[in-house]
Amino acid sequence: PFSLPTAIDGTVISSEAYRGRAMLITFFATWCPPCIQEIPALKAVQARYAAQGFSVVALAVDEGGNPVAQLVHKAAINYPVLLSDQPTRNSFGGVATIPTSFLVNRAGHVVKKYPGLVPRSLLERDIESVL
Repeated sequence: PFSLPTAIDGTVISSEAYRGRAMLITFFATWCPPCIQEIPALKAVQARYAAQGFSVVALAVDEGGNPVAQLVHKAAINYPVLLSDQPTRNSFGGVATIPTSFLVNRAGHVVKKYPGLVPRSLLERDIESVL
């Protein structure tokens, strides 16, 4: 469970808001080239699977939200982007590299961990397996 502020306006969003939904939780940073490279694939899976009870939730590890908010606008990100904290990273077993993503099933259990950039084809196959 987590409760974190959004990058855009600081509204706190709780993981409880996603109860019953499958999620891809991805830890990223604005200064991370593979993280930026992954955004189009994340936008695509968000658009494709949102109506089926799926959401990408991005957790930025940047210090301060301004660069993150700028990226959200510039890249027209269509999924929630929250500002992560150390306790949240620790609760996911510690996030040693970024990007690191976690596929969470509808019951709220992490079913797969992806260290590094994930190909869209793999994401789609795995997302379909939890929907």
